[in-house]
Amino acid sequence: MTEAEVLQVFRDTGALLNGHFILRSGSHSRQFFQCAQALQQMPIVEKLGEALAQKVRPLGAVTVVSPAMGGLVLGQEVARQLGIRFIFVEKEEGKLALRRGFKIAPDEKTLIVEDVVTKGGRVQETIDIVRANRGQIVGIAMAVDRSNGAVSFGVPTFSLLAMQVETFEANKLPPDLAATPAVKPGSK
Repeated sequence: MTEAEVLQVFRDTGALLNGHFILRSGSHSRQFFQCAQALQQMPIVEKLGEALAQKVRPLGAVTVVSPAMGGLVLGQEVARQLGIRFIFVEKEEGKLALRRGFKIAPDEKTLIVEDVVTKGGRVQETIDIVRANRGQIVGIAMAVDRSNGAVSFGVPTFSLLAMQVETFEANKLPPDLAATPAVKPGSK
């Protein structure tokens, strides 16, 4: 899939929102990717998952790990396309944790899959969990890189769509955003 095709999928499904949004990081933005709107359609999940799997197949991962909630659907599909194991990390007492009896073996080749990355906080939490379990991170894959490649994780990183989306600190909003009520459509 080309970036233009991926962007069109988000537009067609109503997953690319325009307005005034508060992101999970606390930053404000004029655009928000509500990937769940696109990923509720299994043919779209399959298409995006296949495109990401093609990019990361050479890495030789044996396990996909995704942060809940956003990365679950896409991560599971990438794992299915690659024919490998899928596990996830989820919140426990406000922080991501490996739960449900999931284990990561020492040196297990692990791919982290997320839906959208802006500053990379949840991906970094997931990296820290994999490394704490002595797993080997072979790469990071995402549907949308809102940083346009500015976020670096120190491992090969792949996206289907990379674009620079303006973000603003709450106390430094441009006048048009300051005059528009903010909404927080993402997970908390």
